[in-house]
This record gives sequence, C-alpha cells and structure tokens, in this order.
Amino acid sequence: MADDAKENDEPEDGDEDGAARKPGKMKLIILAVVGVVVLAGGGGAGAYFMGVFNSEKSMETAEADVPKELVKKPAHYYALPEITVNLSTAETRATYLRMNISLEFAEKSMIADVEPNMPRVMDAFQVYLRELRVDDLGGSAGLFRLKEELQRRINLAIYPARVDDILFNDIKIQ
Repeated sequence: MADDAKENDEPEDGDEDGAARKPGKMKLIILAVVGVVVLAGGGGAGAYFMGVFNSEKSMETAEADVPKELVKKPAHYYALPEITVNLSTAETRATYLRMNISLEFAEKSMIADVEPNMPRVMDAFQVYLRELRVDDLGGSAGLFRLKEELQRRINLAIYPARVDDILFNDIKIQ
C-alpha cells in the first residue's frame, strides 16, 4: 500500500511528467499565436482607417477637397548678398554676425520690385543687426524673433511688394 501511494505521487518514468507538460506548452504556443494575430489585425485595421492603403486616386480626391485658400502656390526665391555686421558688445573683442538670406515671394514679379530697392533693404538690415547682442540671437526663439523683425523691415522698405518669408541659408557668429 505504501508502494501504491508512492506510485501515484511521484512518477518513475518521464512519460507521465512529459505528458503533463505538453498541454501547458501547447496552450502557451496557441496564446502566443493568437496574440500575434490579434495585434497584426489591429495594426492592419488602424493602418486602413488612417489611410495607409489608399490608392492614388483616392488621394487625388482628398486633395480636391482642400479649399483653394489653403493650397500652397509655388514660391519664388531671391538670394540676398551676404551680410556681415559687427554686433553690439561690451567686450573689447569684436563679435561678428555673418548671414546668407533668401527671400520668398508668392509672385515672381515682386522680385523685380525688390532689386531697385536693395540699398534701402540692406540699410534697414544693417541698422537693425548692428544693435543686436549675442544674447539676442540665442536659441530658436532668438532666431524666430530675428526672422520676424527682418521680414517686417523688408516689407516696409519694398512696399507695396511683399516678402512672404525669410529663409536663413547660413548664420555664423564669430
């Protein structure tokens, strides 16, 4: 009788133990496969609803729905000559700002309005830039303020023409 209890509690061969482990492994594999299928299906459905699988024809339809005021027209660019100015500093050592700027126009005809007024534009830039300190140009906020101020000054100098944006090609502070 003691031997019978021993046989029921502890298997002698690996047969019963191996048989007990197989269903657990199978369940784990099945759960993993089901999980992968569910995730792939959810990802595919999300991509479908986000429009990843849209054809070019449906993209053209989506572009046709955009109001004409929001459609960006082709831009025209005009590169200004390089600008070098001595920045305002309290130090005895001079600090220089060197910039290459391009102007963006909505219409190509406005470029012809800028060229005769280039001395006025360069004067407006020089007067403003010479009063800047190195701290004024720090970080992206400083460059954003510089861009906005230069655009305001050039639009005053070339009125009635209008610059849509100022693009920094190169900025160096030495």
